[in-house]
Amino acid sequence: MSKTQTMKKILIIAFLVIANMTIAAQKQTLYHPEADAEKDVEAILKRAKSENKFVLIQAGGNWCKWCIEFDRVSKADHGIDSVIKAGFIVYHLNFSKENENKKIFAKYEYPQRFGFPVFIILNSDGQRIHTQNSEYLEDGKNSYNTNKAQSFLEFWGPNAVDPKKYGDQ
Repeated sequence: MSKTQTMKKILIIAFLVIANMTIAAQKQTLYHPEADAEKDVEAILKRAKSENKFVLIQAGGNWCKWCIEFDRVSKADHGIDSVIKAGFIVYHLNFSKENENKKIFAKYEYPQRFGFPVFIILNSDGQRIHTQNSEYLEDGKNSYNTNKAQSFLEFWGPNAVDPKKYGDQ
């Protein structure tokens, strides 16, 4: 084998290794079927209370391209990311063949009826104050409308429902 052929093989192998690493890095594991969702939400509620935040539950699964896309958009868009960081603790509630989390979905009145992802907003006391069908936040067939997503989060965040804002305290 000539030096040129050897170099070509090395370059091809290097390219394949880099391509595989890139693909692996792009696969996200947002949802954990093995997690104890009830225990996780309970812990997050304590944290939310101490930080004066709400809980944003994004229900779905790693199988759901729209779930992964919302996570990507929410981190990539500065406005959405800022609203989330300022007012919410995010939890990815798994729904998959491995674990449908039936008990917690029943507790929140079967939000899976809207498809996935579906967003459940809890105040810091654990009271469900809103369930959002993500379909209304979409922008065509590939992504989300960042203005709609940000507005949704702003309208259901802790600042929006603060009684002081309306002169009630």
